[in-house]
Amino acid sequence: MSRPPYVTSGPYAPPAARRERVAVSADGSRLHVEEHGDEGAPAVVLAHGWTCSTAFWAAQIRELSRDHRVIAYDQRGHGRSPAATRYDTTALADDLVAVMGATLVPGERAVVAGHSMGGMTIMAAAGRPEFAEHTAAALLCSTGSARLVAEALVVPLRTGRVRTRITGAVLGARAPLGPVTPVAKRVLKYATMGPGSAPDRVEACARIVHGCPTGVRYAWSEVLAGLDLEANLAALTVPTAVIGGKDDRLTPIVHARGLAAALPHCVGLTELTGMGHMTPIEAPEAVTNAVRELSAHFLKEVTQ
Repeated sequence: MSRPPYVTSGPYAPPAARRERVAVSADGSRLHVEEHGDEGAPAVVLAHGWTCSTAFWAAQIRELSRDHRVIAYDQRGHGRSPAATRYDTTALADDLVAVMGATLVPGERAVVAGHSMGGMTIMAAAGRPEFAEHTAAALLCSTGSARLVAEALVVPLRTGRVRTRITGAVLGARAPLGPVTPVAKRVLKYATMGPGSAPDRVEACARIVHGCPTGVRYAWSEVLAGLDLEANLAALTVPTAVIGGKDDRLTPIVHARGLAAALPHCVGLTELTGMGHMTPIEAPEAVTNAVRELSAHFLKEVTQ
């Protein structure tokens, strides 16, 4: 019997949702949505990254739901959201605004946090009136807007065409990841996490990533390989904080610094020493505190 695509005990085990629902995107794609916390509390929306699921936010959901209404959803093809026929940045934006429309009343605003592809989702949605209506502030966590393959450091070669080509082949591989084995965990840790990551955190990440369907993983890898959302940054005018791990090989810290410099209203750049790409699991307190700070400073302002 195969293990579930997440750990079932400890701080990284996903808590039970208060409510589950389905949001329908512009093209009819159905998205699994979870709500945690009290109905009338300030709202937080969480968008996970490539090959992940709502389970990736377990630590943040558990802590933030004490005094926030936390809304988390599975990106199309991930977790409990069915695979789709369309994968592109427009779909990312469509899905986010569909989730907002299904869970937030007209005029209600939330802090929106996105990790990796979830951060790219926020960038893709910037400028849309539905996003502006429902967003008080944003957190971009371990993400980038362009040149993802060229700047990734998962292949230990000098910058150039050879490294870019090999990196693209590795990240875009069609082969199944297979079961979570000790070797698989070592590979995942090297590529996506800091060298000091504890075994329970590696296990939590590996279960989630290996649970992503191969076809979905490949389809989104093609989108990410050609990603260019730099023009969207000017439209991301809400107060936005940026977090990056200094040992991130997938979206190196140069991306976080570039985003902080380009955003119209950046309210802080946090560089986490010793952390890799999986910061919500590697540094759960730092990510949770960043969301809390945005809520305290900007969400209450728009709800008073």
